[in-house]
Amino acid sequence: MFKYMIDEDVELRLLDNNHAEVMFKSIDLCRDYLREWLPWIDGTKTIEDTKSFIEMTKKQFASNEGFQAGIWYKGEFAGVIGYYGLNWYSKSVNIGYWLDKRYMGKGIMTKACRVFIDHAFNEYKLNRVEIRCAEGNYKSRAIPERLGLSKEGIIREAEWLYNYYVNHVVYGMLAAEWK
Repeated sequence: MFKYMIDEDVELRLLDNNHAEVMFKSIDLCRDYLREWLPWIDGTKTIEDTKSFIEMTKKQFASNEGFQAGIWYKGEFAGVIGYYGLNWYSKSVNIGYWLDKRYMGKGIMTKACRVFIDHAFNEYKLNRVEIRCAEGNYKSRAIPERLGLSKEGIIREAEWLYNYYVNHVVYGMLAAEWK
C-alpha cells in the first residue's frame, strides 16, 4: 500500500478496498455536515457505494488520470483528497477534498493540498492547478487562499446541491508561481 508521511501526525494513503468501512463510517458520521457542500452524499448510502468509489479511483490511477488519497491523522481516517479533471494536453488539474468535521482546524487539509500541488508541479510537470470551492464555503476557500492560489473568478450556478445552485470560486496556481 502506498503511504506518504507529511509529518509525524498526517499521512496520505492511496485509497484501497480495505479503507471502505472506515471511510463510509466517517461519511455517515458527518453526513449532515458534508451534505451542505458535497452533492454526492445522498448517493453514498452503504459501504458498497464507498467501495464503488474506491474502485473508480483505482481505475483512475491505473489509467494515469490522477489519484485519490485517504488522509490519516494520528492513525485515524480523516478525509480524502484527490486529483480530478487531469488534462495532460493542457498540463492542468483540479484538486478536490473533504475532511471529517472532527479533524477541522488542525491544518490537515492545508498540508495535504500543499503536497498535492507540489506533486502536480514537480512530479507530473503540470503548469496549472485549480481548486474550486462553493462561494459560501469559507472554510474550504481558506485553504487555497492560505496556500497563495489566486482568486480568478466566480462561476455562477456551477453546481446543483440537492435543491439549489451554488456559485464556485475558482482559485488557480501556475507552476512558475509555486515556491
